[in-house]
Amino acid sequence: MAFPSRLLNEGERVVVSTRTHVKVLLVPLLVLLVTLVAAGLVSRVGTGTTEQVLDYVALGVAVVVVLWFVVRPFLRWLTTTYTFTDRRFIARSGIIAKEGRTIPLNRISGVDFDIGVLDRLLGCGTLVVSDASVEGRVELHDVPRVERVQLMVAQELHELGEGRTRGDDGA
Repeated sequence: MAFPSRLLNEGERVVVSTRTHVKVLLVPLLVLLVTLVAAGLVSRVGTGTTEQVLDYVALGVAVVVVLWFVVRPFLRWLTTTYTFTDRRFIARSGIIAKEGRTIPLNRISGVDFDIGVLDRLLGCGTLVVSDASVEGRVELHDVPRVERVQLMVAQELHELGEGRTRGDDGA
């Protein structure tokens, strides 16, 4: 997933950019299937005018349920990104109104991860970014390939701590 270059400073490069694992869409998918089955069953009930009224009610309820419990989580997943550059961490989210958080890399004191049993099976986990601010830490849940992301960010922090960038031998 490419981070928009227009949001990068001059000379800044993306180390890793990701969004949450698709596992967060499993419940919305289940809700969609249950809603479609329930609406289909309700549409078979009744005769004549009763059937038409139930059809319209079932359709209305199904549309509201799908919009709120399926489309909204999908759009939230689609518009939420986590990006580490060689200078900062950027969390962006929002469907209509945008919100974001930026932490300079030199303020990050640690990057840890936590992987549960289900997360291990699905290849994701929680990345914990600790910084020197009042808020102290940011937990990024369901990050795909979390161990690889943690290693890449730790390497970037190490290089920053040594006062060099990729390709610089320090001489």
